[in-house]
Amino acid sequence: MTKPTHDSDVAFIEALADLLNRSELAELSVKREYGEHDSLNVKVSKYAAVAAAPATAAPAAPAAPAPAAPAASPAGAAADPASHPGAVTSPMVGTAYLSPEPGAEAFVTVGAQVKEGQTLLIIEAMKTMNHIPAPRGGTVRRILVEDGSPVEYGAPLLIIE
Repeated sequence: MTKPTHDSDVAFIEALADLLNRSELAELSVKREYGEHDSLNVKVSKYAAVAAAPATAAPAAPAAPAPAAPAASPAGAAADPASHPGAVTSPMVGTAYLSPEPGAEAFVTVGAQVKEGQTLLIIEAMKTMNHIPAPRGGTVRRILVEDGSPVEYGAPLLIIE
């Protein structure tokens, strides 16, 4: 078996993107096998994690407004977290993990004091665990991602003040 040309892979990905745009699906993930040790893995998403995160968080906030108020500052809750001056953004696309391994204690919690360079969370990208350090010292005011959630480049991860 010979691997199809690069052009056929591009056409395949474009067809997946077109299918995604025409359907009500939010994401497609496909593995195309070419042979025993040769394959193409494609994941196409309609929405960036930045757009998806507020949509998931918004329904939860009205259901329990009292617990959410102490954890976040009133000014920060109303504004877009990405525009907050203390926002720590994702340097890459990947999956965010709040602890070093499943079941372990989280690297940081809301209200925790952090030092510059301290690991805040891990982003897994291409099977590589990337520790995300605190760009500055301060107090963690909000954690904007859930453990195991996908993140996009530039997405706000947490807020340090």
